[in-house]
Amino acid sequence: MKRGLWFVTGAGAGVYAMVRGRRAAEALTADGLRDRWRGVALGVRMFRHEVAQGSAEKETELRERYGLVPHGTPELETGRHRAVVSRGSAGSTADTGHETEHDTRRHDREGST
Repeated sequence: MKRGLWFVTGAGAGVYAMVRGRRAAEALTADGLRDRWRGVALGVRMFRHEVAQGSAEKETELRERYGLVPHGTPELETGRHRAVVSRGSAGSTADTGHETEHDTRRHDREGST
């Protein structure tokens, strides 16, 4: 009985060693190295995509939390200043996209809000 057990153990170890040796030899061939390189490149590409997606999600979350519009100008809902919605209006806001102190005083005198 002992001899049979050792025979099966030895045969199993031999098969295992042959399979591992064959895999190692295949991995070191040109095709094997190319396959491994493509696998690494795919992993890097997937990681880069995941990072970009997470970054975009976090940026959207932060913009919503702090009330920023997509171009980065804060949306001021109350107070003396107003966020400029139309860039085609006359005056200095058409050039810069922001109201100046002079524009704000003019709006206050005219009664515009």
